Amino acid sequence: MKVAHVRERFAPAGAVWRLAVAVENGGQGDPSRWIDLEQARRRAIRSNAELEHDSAVHRRSVTTLDDHLAAGLRVEALRDLLEGFEPRDDDDPAVLDAADLAFGPPVLRPPSLRDFYAFEGHVRTMWERRGGEVPETWYRLPIFYFSNVSEIRGPDDPIWCPAASRELDYELEVAALIDTPALDLAADRGEEAIGGYTIFNDWSARDLQREETVVRLGPAKGKDFASSFGPWLVTPDELEDARSGTGYDLAMTASVNGTETSHGRWSDAQFSFGDMIARASADTHLRPGDLVGSGTVGTGCLLEVRDETLGRYLEPGDDVVLSVERLGSLRNPIVARGD
Repeated sequence: MKVAHVRERFAPAGAVWRLAVAVENGGQGDPSRWIDLEQARRRAIRSNAELEHDSAVHRRSVTTLDDHLAAGLRVEALRDLLEGFEPRDDDDPAVLDAADLAFGPPVLRPPSLRDFYAFEGHVRTMWERRGGEVPETWYRLPIFYFSNVSEIRGPDDPIWCPAASRELDYELEVAALIDTPALDLAADRGEEAIGGYTIFNDWSARDLQREETVVRLGPAKGKDFASSFGPWLVTPDELEDARSGTGYDLAMTASVNGTETSHGRWSDAQFSFGDMIARASADTHLRPGDLVGSGTVGTGCLLEVRDETLGRYLEPGDDVVLSVERLGSLRNPIVARGD
């Protein structure tokens, strides 16, 4: 199941997001049609009025995934809204054409965002650039930092470089959505708390980050200006046949202006999301809506591959697209910072 926040592509500013689920297309390419879940809910109730009293997911209006999770419902519960749903005709108002839609971040207001450091290829490159070796501790402990949840971006949202920076970079990652309360989970149960996966671009201002790491605290201003997610949330069952090692044998790529600059595989991760969630939930309550990032896949940023690819950091006019097999493609244009 693929779940997304959508609205009409040319809707007025401030138009509300609607929650939709992709019409199955056999797993080939991006979904071309989506079902408006509130329309599906109302139709189901008209067919069977008892659902409004007997089913928690039918009892309340479908607004956003954030509100759905806040009501104590898991992502998987949305599947019940599709039971028995059949499009009426080619003009069914409950069925939306992807070409007419704008997509938002899968979670609009995440309570927290933890970003891990799970890919050895990226970690080794970062340490070698500083003249060091990967610490032994990294191989034992999934390490993360807290990022900023006030600057969440979705597909096609513009990104600009912070005023004090000249070195804007992308980072190619996957994020998991927590959709149930969790505390002190064991690693072999950590993935039970995941409602779905999405692509994550952990934008970085490398010059600011470089200064901050000198004092061994942070990252802070080198990271907190933007985080992009999307284009939709994919439930774990859609990936299960690709499971390999600590992750899934799925390609992860980045391109700038149509030229591929990064390529890696999710299965290269040193730590599984179960490992990461076990670490994150140790002595701490995870809440529905929390996001957990994988960290950057090897070669997944310009800091690693700039010299042999783009030859520079990002500039206004660039178009950045991150793609992960089965998760879709997340595009963001780079623009000049406004006053």
